[in-house]
Amino acid sequence: MTVALILAAKGRDVVTTQPHRTLAEVAEVLVAKNIGAVVVADVEGRILGILSERDIIRAVAKRGANVFNDAVSMHMTIKVTTTTEDVHVYEALEQMTNQRFRHLPVVSNGRLAGLISIGDLVKHRLAECEFEHKAMREYIATA
Repeated sequence: MTVALILAAKGRDVVTTQPHRTLAEVAEVLVAKNIGAVVVADVEGRILGILSERDIIRAVAKRGANVFNDAVSMHMTIKVTTTTEDVHVYEALEQMTNQRFRHLPVVSNGRLAGLISIGDLVKHRLAECEFEHKAMREYIATA
C-alpha cells in the first residue's frame, strides 16, 4: 500500500499556518483541531517549515512563556523531510521511526498534497495485521 491510499482514506486536508503567526495562535489551532503539528507554508502551498508540539515545548523550555508572542518562523523546523504519494507505507513508517518525527508532509509537483502521521501508518499496519490474522483463522478452520 502506498501513501496515496492512506491519503485517499483519511483525506488531503492539511492545517497550515503562515510564518508570521505567533506560537500562541498556533497552539490554539493545535488544541482546537486536536492535532500535533501544522505545516508552515506560503500562499502557493510551498512548504517553509513545520511546527509541532515538540517545537513549542522546546521553545518554552529554553525561553519561558514569553515565546508565545514569537513568530512561528523563529521556532519551526526548517529542514522538513517530505515524501511523495507513490512511497510504500513501510518506507514512510521506517523513515519516521528512524528520524524520530511523527508528521510527514506529502508533496506533489513541489506543492503540499497531504500530511500523514505515525498514527495513520500504525492504524494501517494494525488493520493489515488483523486482516492477515482473520485469513489465517479461516484457512485453519477450512483445512
